[in-house]
Amino acid sequence: MQKNFSEYIKEFEDTLKRVFHQRYDIDQFSKERGLPVVALRDIMSKSPLSVAIPENYGGRGLKVGECLRVLSTASYESLALSLTFGINIALFLEPVAKYADACVKGDIFKRFLEKQNMGGLMITEPDFGSDALGMQTYNKKEGDNYTVKGTKHWQGLTGMADYWLITSRGKNNNGGLNRDIDFFICDVTQPNQQIVVEEYYNNLGLYMIPYGKNKVDVQIPSRFKLEPETSGVKMMLDILHRSRMQFPGIAVGFIKRMLDESIKYCNERIVGGKKLIDLDQIQYQISKIQSAYTIASAMCFRSSTHSGVENDLANEGIEANTMKSFITDLMQEAAQTLTQLSGSKGFKMESIGGRGIMDSRAFQIFEGSNEMLYTQITEMTGKLMKRKKEFNIYNFFKDFDLTNRAYSYFKKDIDFSFTTELKQRKMIDLGKAFSRIISLNFVLEMEKSGFRKDLTSNCMEFLRLDVSQLINSFHSKNTAMIIEGYHENSLWYDLG
Repeated sequence: MQKNFSEYIKEFEDTLKRVFHQRYDIDQFSKERGLPVVALRDIMSKSPLSVAIPENYGGRGLKVGECLRVLSTASYESLALSLTFGINIALFLEPVAKYADACVKGDIFKRFLEKQNMGGLMITEPDFGSDALGMQTYNKKEGDNYTVKGTKHWQGLTGMADYWLITSRGKNNNGGLNRDIDFFICDVTQPNQQIVVEEYYNNLGLYMIPYGKNKVDVQIPSRFKLEPETSGVKMMLDILHRSRMQFPGIAVGFIKRMLDESIKYCNERIVGGKKLIDLDQIQYQISKIQSAYTIASAMCFRSSTHSGVENDLANEGIEANTMKSFITDLMQEAAQTLTQLSGSKGFKMESIGGRGIMDSRAFQIFEGSNEMLYTQITEMTGKLMKRKKEFNIYNFFKDFDLTNRAYSYFKKDIDFSFTTELKQRKMIDLGKAFSRIISLNFVLEMEKSGFRKDLTSNCMEFLRLDVSQLINSFHSKNTAMIIEGYHENSLWYDLG
């Protein structure tokens, strides 16, 4: 019999507080690489990953809302710990639950529940990051096994995971590689399935998580190959979009911590006989973090009913990219603001704001850099508009399910037609604006269900201002290009 979730999450929260603030000092061990083994053991004893394991295998049932609550509870204390859980949940356990052969699931889930095993995902390679479809890691069937060979890098949990989902392309009879992507479950405890770590990277943030370069040369039984419903590329999109739609779970806890720390510090800090929080600019800055918290909450509310494994998310790129890109930009902004408000204290390594700047920065880059995702939002929206033969943004957004609540607030900004034949910098401006309008749609959906209106009202102000500025940037002339041979006549001290 599973515990009531409220009781379960409260116990988990108490465990994190005890581990990070009583038994150990997170401000101290966050300066070191890795998480102390005893600390990790204490945390994992509460089976936080059971939320991503089906009930018929002894887990809590893959309820998205529970997964998001575990991620947010962890990120309030440690962004790196929450990302560790996020990797396990969205990039390993959910894909296994959805696509793995039934005959292999039982043992995998049992080891996660009883032995606190962990799993990660290998996609990126030294020469193929954003261009993942060009990966050179290959597989070839030999009898009842597949040989998988290649080099992967920047995998979170390098050298730490017990299981890996490894992506590769099938080698054909001509020696070339197929266009489709195959996924294999690699169990590093088995013979001929060891992953060789060639190098550990000195990652700039997220010290608790090991990253590195991995040599893959393994033999994997064919039953450990994931089975897509249509194609491997569609399966990869479904997996990545689900992961992006669960980023808000990580974000909401982190942003809430930045918000709470900002309010606490600015209430305690006296400048010129006044509390810092009484200054108008401080009110503006902290209310901006508070709006980010509202947006993250709205995204979680939406994701909890839309990103489950029962749904095919392969074609939900606009929504997934909006959630991932905008919320990770807001995470970075919240950390920057807290650090600025903290003055000299923010420059200490043990400052959670300063640490948050470095830890959250990577979120804007991995799983698709935000500039690329904003560009894709514009491209995908443009394709839908073309299909409907409606090129006026305002008119299209009236009936678009991701904007049909929010569109009317932006009439003066978006009542114009556009074509996708634009420079990328303009596509990014539009993608950012669209992501804000879609996010207000999420906020209004949440408000309708009872979320407090003073928070949503403030949030709307910021989103409308943001869209106005982005559309102004879109319409402004911006054609500057790099002048590569700039050295001649460009030294100030040679003038006059």
